[in-house]
This record gives sequence, structure tokens and C-alpha cells, in this order.
Amino acid sequence: MLLNVSERGPEHPTPAGALPVVLLHGLFGRARNLGFVQRRLAATRRTLAMDLRNHGSSPHGPMSYPDMAQDVLDTMVHNAACPAIVLGHSMGGKTAMMLALSQPTAVRALIVVDIAPAQGGFDRLDLPDNLDRLAFPPHLDLHGTNDLLRPYIANDAVRQLMAQNIRQGDNPGWAIGLKDILAAMPDLMSWPQLPPGLHYDGPTLFIRGEDSAYISPANYPVMKALFPNHRLESISGAGHWVHADAPRRFTELVEDFLAHIP
Repeated sequence: MLLNVSERGPEHPTPAGALPVVLLHGLFGRARNLGFVQRRLAATRRTLAMDLRNHGSSPHGPMSYPDMAQDVLDTMVHNAACPAIVLGHSMGGKTAMMLALSQPTAVRALIVVDIAPAQGGFDRLDLPDNLDRLAFPPHLDLHGTNDLLRPYIANDAVRQLMAQNIRQGDNPGWAIGLKDILAAMPDLMSWPQLPPGLHYDGPTLFIRGEDSAYISPANYPVMKALFPNHRLESISGAGHWVHADAPRRFTELVEDFLAHIP
């Protein structure tokens, strides 16, 4: 499956020959959610932010991390962006890890944002099971979208996240493959069983929000086993959406990491 790509980059990258950076958003997000870091990195590098399957403008279909990793690889090859440095947040981080583990020659270095290679994540969304059967009016604007979702989603941040996935105007509806996403939630919350001894030896940076519980000390052994050449950085005052809570510090860590990738 070829994914929708938002590409940015200079005509003459500096340093010469710098590898492209692929950016992968989290659950119910889209490529533009990583816009701030993409704009910063695009000053010197080619960047490709992708809508993962069932998200943004990408095609819909059943979801699993091996399938999503293959989507990313196919899209990288199609866009002559292989190998690349791959950055993924949350669900995108699990997808990036699966890609690095299954296709290590395609991933020169890996950045994983606030997610671990383990069971967990997304437990605070608290979405109702019948959200894909939501009845839409003939016309909808942003204000009406929030009113429509409020009885189903009490949390303001989660409601705003979901509102971006509704097609507004005449004939409104879900712009994402919500039915496929909800069906895949047990797999998205989990982490696939991997062959014994599988690991990725490339440089790896984990970035966590200090106020987030998605990476904990209980995850450190599996992180070390799967990604032996990794380091972990925490950002104070940041939660799960680290890049939104502390964009400048987040970008500093990413740029420093990239500066040391040969």
C-alpha cells in the first residue's frame, strides 16, 4: 500500500548527501501533526511525513504493525527515499520499530517518541465502541463537529484529535478508516511476537515525556534487547504528545542526534 506523503526539503541539502528523514504520526493523527519538526529538519534535509494507513489521505484496510511497516517501506522505495532515518511517535513509533527490526538496511537510524516495544499505549483515549456509527447531519462546521462529538468524548484534547478526522461541509463523515482502526485496537495496543534474538543494531534514540507513562523502567530490558545501540532522553514538563508540549527541546534532541549520524 502506497501512503500519502507530505514532502519538504531544500534544493541543495546540507550536509551534502544527508539521508532523508521519514516522519510517522500517532494514532488518529496525520502527517501534518509533525509539521513543526518537519519544517525545522527540512531546512537541511529532505523530509517525508506520511499518513499511515486508515489515516489522513492514505488508503484504508486492515491494520497490523507488520503491514504498516511494509506500507512505509513500499512508500520509501516508491519515493526513492531508502535508506532513511525514521522518526515515529506513538503508533508511528511502533511502526518505525517494526520497520527497523524487519528491514534494517532501509533504516539508517531510528527515533522513537514516547512508546515502548511492548503492550500499552492509547489507554487514555477512552473512545466508545460505536463511534464509527455516529449519525452525521447534512452539513457540519468545526463548531458543530465539537458539539457532535462532546456527548461521546468528554476529554477536550481527545475530542480535538478526533475532530480533525471528520470531513466537514456538506455530506460530512469520517475521513479516516475508523472501522478498521477500531477493529485493530487490540493489535495496536499490543506488540507482535518476534523471532528470538531479533534486534536492530543501528543508532536509536527514544524520547519520552516525563509526565507520560508510555515508557517505564519495566520496558528497559526489552528496549535494550531489541535496540542495543539506543539511548533514552526525557523531556520535563511534557506528556505523551512530546513534540507538541515541548517542540523546541524536542527538535534540539532530534537535530543533535542527526548531527552524529554518519
